[in-house]
Parts: sequence; C-alpha cells; structure tokens
Amino acid sequence: MSGGVPPRSSRVRRIVRGPRPEAVPSLVARACALVGLLDVAGGVFPRFRHSRMHSFAEVLPGSFGPFAAALSLSAGVLLLLLAHGLRRGKRRAWRAAVVLLPAGAISQFMYRHSIVGALISVALLVPLLVHRDQFKALPDPRSRWRALANFVLMGAGSLGLGLVIVSVHPGRLIGDPSLADRITHVLYGLFGFEGPVDYQGNTSWTVAFSLGALGWITAVTTIYLAFRPEHPAARLTEEDESRLRALLDKHGRRDSLGHFALRRDKAVVFSPSGKAAVTYRVVSGVMLASGDPIGDVEAWPGAIERFMDEAKAHSWTPAVMGCSETGGEVWTRETGLDALELGDEAVVDVADFSLAGRAMRNVRQMVKRIERAGYETRVRRVRDLGEAELERIRRAAEDWRGTDTERGFSMALGRVGDASDGDCLIATAHKADEVPGEYGDLKAILHFVPWGPDGASLDLMRRDRSADPGMNELLIVAALQAAPKFGITRVSLNFAMFRSALARGEKIGAGPVLRAWRGLLVFLSRWFQIESLYKFNAKFQPRWEPRFVVYRASGDLPRIGFAAMQAEGFVTLALPLPRFLRRRSAAARVCAHAVAERDVRAA
Repeated sequence: MSGGVPPRSSRVRRIVRGPRPEAVPSLVARACALVGLLDVAGGVFPRFRHSRMHSFAEVLPGSFGPFAAALSLSAGVLLLLLAHGLRRGKRRAWRAAVVLLPAGAISQFMYRHSIVGALISVALLVPLLVHRDQFKALPDPRSRWRALANFVLMGAGSLGLGLVIVSVHPGRLIGDPSLADRITHVLYGLFGFEGPVDYQGNTSWTVAFSLGALGWITAVTTIYLAFRPEHPAARLTEEDESRLRALLDKHGRRDSLGHFALRRDKAVVFSPSGKAAVTYRVVSGVMLASGDPIGDVEAWPGAIERFMDEAKAHSWTPAVMGCSETGGEVWTRETGLDALELGDEAVVDVADFSLAGRAMRNVRQMVKRIERAGYETRVRRVRDLGEAELERIRRAAEDWRGTDTERGFSMALGRVGDASDGDCLIATAHKADEVPGEYGDLKAILHFVPWGPDGASLDLMRRDRSADPGMNELLIVAALQAAPKFGITRVSLNFAMFRSALARGEKIGAGPVLRAWRGLLVFLSRWFQIESLYKFNAKFQPRWEPRFVVYRASGDLPRIGFAAMQAEGFVTLALPLPRFLRRRSAAARVCAHAVAERDVRAA
C-alpha cells in the first residue's frame, strides 16, 4: 500500500480531531471585552452613568471621580488587550486576567464601596479559576519588534482616545481651544504634564488622570514586550534539513512541492518513526503547512498527529495549503478537517511536449522571434556553474525581483544557487549588448528544484525589465527541450488558482453564478495575477493536477487566506524600506550567502 492512501488510524482521529475553540475561553473573552468596553466608556464619558447603561456602569470598577475615571479606563483597556489571548486559551493572558480582576474588585470596594461591583469581577474570575485547564496554550513566535509595534499602535490609539477625552466636556471648557491645542494637550497629558487646554472645576484633574493612565498603559505594555524573553519562530536546523533530504531521496517523487519543504524559514514535525514529516510556518496565529507530508505515506498519520498536537498546544489554527488529492484525503480523514479545491498545478510531460501544431503556434512564433533577435539559452545544473556566475545570477535575481519582499511560500525555495541545492536546474537567457550591463549578457533566469529523480518543479522566474517580452516562454521551452539529457520526464510549472472556475466560466452555457464568480476573479487578477498565470500555464498544453486547502471551519477561511497571503508575500505588515536600504540589504544577503557557501564547500 506504499503507493496509495494509508489505512485509517482511529487512534489519531480520536486524538487530533482538531483543536476547536473551547466554549469557556470564548465566553470569558467576550465577557472581558464587554466589561472592558463599558469600563472605557465609563472612564471617558462623564454622562455615561446617567444613560440607560446606568445599571451596568454602577457595578464597573472604580467611581467616576478623577482617580476612579483613570482606573476604570486602565482596567477597560487592559481587559480589551487580554480578550484575544483569553479567547485562544493563552496561559499568560489567563495569568494577567487572574491578577487584574481581583485588583478591580478591590478598587471597587475601596473607592466606591460597591459590593455588587466587586462581585462582578469575582463572577468573571470564578470561571477562569474553575476552567484553568482550558488555558494552557503556549506563546506564539515573537521578537523585540513586537514592542515597537505595540508602541506605535498603542500610541496612535491613545492619541485618538485622548482627543475624545479632551473633547467630551464642552460645557467645562474655558475658551475655544483649536484642534492643534487639543492635540498638544493630549501629547502633554500622555507624559504627565499639563497642556494648554483648561477646564472648570475638577474636570482638569479627571482629564489629566485619564490621559496619564493611557500614557502609563502604553509605556508599561511596551516595556514589558521589550524586556520579556524572546520566543523566536522555529527554523529548520541542519539536522532537520538532513533528515528531510533523506526522506526526499526516498519519497520525493510523490509530490512536486516536496523540495520546497527545505525552505529554511519553515519548521518541521516528524512522525514518531521518523519516516514522515510535515513542514509549516506560523503566520498570524495560523499554523500553515504546504503540500503533502514528506516521506512514506504509511507514516503520514503519525506526522499529522504531531502537527495537530503542536497546533493545539499553542492554540494555532491548523491549515494546509496546496496539498494533492491524496494528501487532502489523508488530512481530512485523520483529523476531521475539511478540504476545498484551491486551484490546479500545471504539469508538462516532457515526452509529449512539442512546439508543432496549431495549439502551440503562439509560443512557437514568440520563441523564434526572440531567437532571431540574438538571444541564446543555457540550461545547467547548479553544481555545474562557477562561483562567479552563480554570484552574478544571485545578484540579478535579487535586483530583478520587483517587490520589497521575496514572494512565495508553498511553491518557492527562497534561495538560488545554494551549495546544498546542486541538483537544481538554472535556465538562463543571454544576449550580448553593445554596452555590457551590470550583469553582463544575462537577461533572464528560471530556477527549477528537483521533483524526485526524474522531475523538476519551477521555483522562480526573473528577467531584466529592458529585455524583450517573452523571456519566460523562451526559457520554459529551452528547459523542456533540454530536460531529456538531465533524465527529467516531467516538469511542474506555476500554480493556477481557481483554474477550473476560470475555464468553465468562459465557456458557452456557463450559468450566471459561475460567470459572476469568474468576473470577480478577473477583477482580482489586477492585483494577484490569477487569470494571467492560468493563461500563461495553458500556453504549454499541460495536464492539470488539482490542489486543495485543508481547514478546520468555514469561519477560519478568511483568517487562513490572510495568513497565506502574508506567507506568499502579497501582504506585508512591515514598513517599506527606502530604496537605498533595500539595495544595501540585498547586497548584504548576497555577500552572506557567498560566505556561507564558501564555508560549506571548504568543509
């Protein structure tokens, strides 16, 4: 049964049915968020306790004097910050809430003498203590940059909320301060100083205490995030990579995406027997695997079990991007997850490929036109290239990328010309110019990774923007024509997302729903190249292999989609670097890569 679907494992299915959200953490999180919002409203709006929410406001932490308003505001903001962690069952969020709620209860009794208000905090504390076993999730990957992000976001939120606090006392204002004066007052107040805005009576103290509380929360949370221990994202170790390469040597022919498991920004879990593995990356709380498990299909259930256990331990949302039909069957059967067809992978059988015939006329004409323009192609193994040429190719690939971030996750290796990737293929296009460019006569690059002993999978396509159109078509044809001398019988090209919908939607007789869906995909293609990739792949008359996304619940799909877009590099939450810093960073990566490769070869 080594070539088919492994037998059902009732033990795995029972253990890893899927870490679904527990009812208690979800309810507690909602209660914390609700109480937090009411606390913030009670601390900000002076007439809140005279509204219809009076009965709720009376039992919230603190009274509505200057100090109590700040205390209410602080408690509300902190509870709102904790709500997300509580919903995911995070242990540290539970500890913080267990400390905060008694403090709120004590403050109510001391400053308002409100027994009912104290009981509200205790009532929320009781389920936390009773169900503490449901708050065991470990921390997510994090770094010191989280502190900077917190400072920016909390600072912006405090400024906005501070403007509301300054402006909700129109009857107490002295004079008519401008917007600039109010902003200045908020900025001064966040640091504990008096600003240019004056009020009658005790309102000045109320505003000052509230602004000071916001500044205090921003400072304390930022300092905490800056000095707490880092929990870096897992990466492939040298031992992990060696074990994965051994599995790929034996079973790499099964999945065209197998070699992409060697991306060094992924983590890996192995089956108990060590005969199978699942690689993944955690993005925005989603544990994102790509492709099928690596290794013996009989050992897949054990690797999947480890993957699901890891997701449950950290309260991550499990998901798989781009698995095959066989992989989707195993994932859904062993875990109870669901699968949805995501698109199709274009696979060209080398023996059947030919430029002859009407269907290939456009490609044939384009290739001949480019060849007449003086371009020539070379297809070689990475190990057959000299170091100087490899370095030039790396620098060109970096400079021709066209985006600030490296795109790709499920079908991208993330590196070119590494000493450990000697079996990879590089197809290059060359044309001698009258004035040699920065990269000599190099005009375009295609990089293929191994797909078992007799296959290749397209990794990246880069070209000089000044080169003639059609470089990618030229190099794909060159690679397919040169494939037999490398023993390659099949080549995987790009992945076409929602390919079947695009294909069926343009046919005669397509229904209105299908046509509307295709119209939406065409519209989105302006940014995500959905239709253009499909049409590009279709030029080479491939066979289409379906790929699937595996998910826990329909409500998780938007979150999984956003995480996948982050992983693929289409969405980035980092600030863009200036151009000169990007070039300097790229040069540093190339130099570091060259030094690392030199050391590997020397060893």
